[in-house]
Amino acid sequence: MQKSLLILTGHSKGLGRAILDAYLQHDEFEIIGISRTKLGLANPNLTEISIDFGEIDLLETELPKLFPSGDYKEIILVNNAGLIGEIKPVGKLQLDSLRIQLNVNVLAPMYLMNAFVSTFKNSAAQRIICNISSGAASKPVEGWGGYCSTKAALAMFTQVAAKENEEIRFFSVAPGIVDTRMQGEIRQADGLDFPQIERFKNYKENGDLASPESVASKIKYMLENESGFQEVIQDVRSFELPM
Repeated sequence: MQKSLLILTGHSKGLGRAILDAYLQHDEFEIIGISRTKLGLANPNLTEISIDFGEIDLLETELPKLFPSGDYKEIILVNNAGLIGEIKPVGKLQLDSLRIQLNVNVLAPMYLMNAFVSTFKNSAAQRIICNISSGAASKPVEGWGGYCSTKAALAMFTQVAAKENEEIRFFSVAPGIVDTRMQGEIRQADGLDFPQIERFKNYKENGDLASPESVASKIKYMLENESGFQEVIQDVRSFELPM
């Protein structure tokens, strides 16, 4: 059986872990999981690589081993790793925090996309790049200057890459409001720096947060049925799984 390849960043927790678990159910997929922390799962289809995207120079030296050669049926890159960063207004942001946020949210996925296209441009395999974005990419939110801006930058980079490489499918996908550690960090923000904090606390209290598993299922469905999703910019809240 011809194998498929999934390269997944931020695989150790939250939405990334849910995406990993969904694909581990399929023996035809070889998976490369890239996170700061390894899970240590004893699965022959999973190779884990520990990289801190905050230190972008480390990623540059590791790039060659992240894109193996092989006669694959399908090759998918999911850039899921992301960082909410400091939740503070412009003028109170720390320079080191901004640098790390740019490295994780923008430069790391850009490096990986560039290497993916360079490596697999002439491959006969079906090729898909899926970047996990946010509604914040197109909506300014007080206290999220770094997060909104980095997600917007990645969305635009994805759209440019799609125009340049019509033989590769590109997606920038907003996952909605998901019950992950990032949401916990948002609820811990200072209300003076983040005026919308009560709304986000209410999402949790009212049970309005989507589970990582449900969002992972919709992303997987989209990737498996990519011909039905023509636009680069997608939002999982805009479609339902078939019954």
